[in-house]
Amino acid sequence: MNKYINKSFKFPSPAKLNLFLHVVGQRADGYHELETLFQFIDYCDTIEISISENAEVELLTPIDGVKNDDNLIIKAARLLQKHIGQAQKVPIYGAKISIDKVLPMGGGLGGGSSNAATILVALNKLWQSNVSTEELAELGLSLGADVPIFVHGFAAFAQGVGEQLTPVALEECWYLVSKPDVSISTASVFSSKDLPRNTAKINTTDFNADFKDEDLFAFKSLKKEKYHNDCQTMVIKHYFEVANLLSWLVEYAPSRMTGTGACIFSRLSSQQEACDLQAKLPLGISSFVAQGLNKSPLCSVIEQL
Repeated sequence: MNKYINKSFKFPSPAKLNLFLHVVGQRADGYHELETLFQFIDYCDTIEISISENAEVELLTPIDGVKNDDNLIIKAARLLQKHIGQAQKVPIYGAKISIDKVLPMGGGLGGGSSNAATILVALNKLWQSNVSTEELAELGLSLGADVPIFVHGFAAFAQGVGEQLTPVALEECWYLVSKPDVSISTASVFSSKDLPRNTAKINTTDFNADFKDEDLFAFKSLKKEKYHNDCQTMVIKHYFEVANLLSWLVEYAPSRMTGTGACIFSRLSSQQEACDLQAKLPLGISSFVAQGLNKSPLCSVIEQL
C-alpha cells in the first residue's frame, strides 16, 4: 500500500543562476556546447501534488498561453509514467498538480526546467518508483538542457549541453535579481547570428584547482571578462531594456545577466545591501532579493518524506 495516497504535499521549485555562461561551440545536431556555473537561489515556485490510484495526470492551475499538454509539468509526469511502465517497476499512479508560479517566464532563471525536475523528483518519491537520480536526470534532459541540474540538486560546473556536472562549493551570497518588462525566448538567443560561439574552453583541472568566487565578479563594467555570459552579448544588442538596466546596475554592484535573460543578478555583501539597492531601482523594474544556495531546497523536502 502506498502511504502517500490521498495526502497532499508541497514542493519548492527553485530558480537557478548561471554565474557565467560560455558558448564554446555548436554540435552537428544544432545543440550548443556550453560551460557554465550553476547555483540555486532561495526563490521558488511552489508545486502541490496529491497522488491518485488511477493513472490520470491533471494540472489544476493552467498557465496562460500554455496548453496543459505542452506544459513541462505534464510532460515530465507522463514521461515518468512511461518509464515506470516500460521498466515494470511499480503500479502506475496518477496525480493532481497545482502550481503557485512566481518565477518569471523568459527570465533566464530556469523556471520551466525547475518545474519539470520537481515533478520528476517528487513523483518518483510519492509513486515509490525508486528510479535512480541518474535515470531521472537522463529523462529530464529530453525535456530541457537545464533539467538535470535541478534533478541532481547541487551547485555545479556544467559542460556539454549543460548535463555534465561537477559539484562545486560556492559562497552563498546575497543577490538582487532584477527584470525589465521584457521576456526573451531561449530559442531566439541560440538561433541568433550575433551569439558568440567560440569562447575558449576552460581547462577543467585548472578551474577546479584555482577557481575562486571573487574571480567571477572581478568587474565593474560591461566589457568581456574571463568569466562572462556570451548570451548577454547578443541580448544587450537586441533588447535595449536589458542593456539599459544592466548599465544602471553595474554602477552600484557587480551585475550580469543569467542564462538567456532577461533577468540580471547583482551580487551584494548582505541582505540589507541588496534590499537597499532594490529600493533604488528605476520604475517599471520587477525584482526580488534572494540568497545563493549550493543545495536545492527540493532535496531537503524529499529527504524528510
